[in-house]
Amino acid sequence: MKSTTLTLGPVLFNWPADRWRDFYFRIADEAPIDHVCIGEVVCSKRQPFLADVLPDVIERLEHAGKEVLLSSLVLPTLRREARHDAELVNGRHMVEVNDVSMLPAVAGRPHAIGPFVNVYNEGTLEFLVSRGARLIALPPELPRSSIEAICSAIPDVTIEVWAFGRTPLAISARCYHARLHGHSKDSCQFVCDQDADGAVVETLDGEPFLVVNGVQTLSHTFCNLLRDANDLVNIGVSSLRLSPHTCDMVAIAQLYRDVLDGRRDADDAFLSSRDACPSATFANGFTHGVAGALYV
Repeated sequence: MKSTTLTLGPVLFNWPADRWRDFYFRIADEAPIDHVCIGEVVCSKRQPFLADVLPDVIERLEHAGKEVLLSSLVLPTLRREARHDAELVNGRHMVEVNDVSMLPAVAGRPHAIGPFVNVYNEGTLEFLVSRGARLIALPPELPRSSIEAICSAIPDVTIEVWAFGRTPLAISARCYHARLHGHSKDSCQFVCDQDADGAVVETLDGEPFLVVNGVQTLSHTFCNLLRDANDLVNIGVSSLRLSPHTCDMVAIAQLYRDVLDGRRDADDAFLSSRDACPSATFANGFTHGVAGALYV
């Protein structure tokens, strides 16, 4: 039976270039990851900061045997953003499409569909596969029943599920992060770099609720499907996605690999994940068809 693969999604947050580079260097050297998606997907204004270190990161990852995918923007709104995304298909790396506006550019070429494209049913899956999609990362809000139905539609395509990290909920043309600091989007001063895992938003009662990351809104809780991983594999999921945060992502990746390979009990691995990510509150509600912030 083919081994279930692990994918590391792109860094969603505004990390300094040296931290971003060193993070991926460590992933290359130490983490049991099969596919690595890289690139700025949230805000195109951050892209120039990574340009100088991007080639070194790709080289290091590929030298370590990782397959590199180039991720497109989630919400391109400007012509320069559309041009940047279109240029991704001219390289030698497979592209991860995160907005449907990119579909004409990749039609007929092997590509991946990222979790920001709404694949909610078998019909959408069949359409995307017919145009060249080889890997489909499902939106993180899908319940197990929908995941199973989609997996059974086309057995040969790789279906990926969001398995670790704060869950992306929305993206906007407005920058909430800038507004929090009294700036406009055009003169944001890149204040999102002050929050390496996003800025926590609280309810009126002072309870952590959401996280703001530039123009993106995420859950405060961290999705953690370690206890659900083997069940997902049994219904046809062939890849699990881990989203980078400042916690020990190498340890998290190793826990998932050990559970998938039968070297570690899922309950024990879940407890160890608390040590690897001590500040996180874990959730798996979406997979179980209840509120996403809950842990079942």
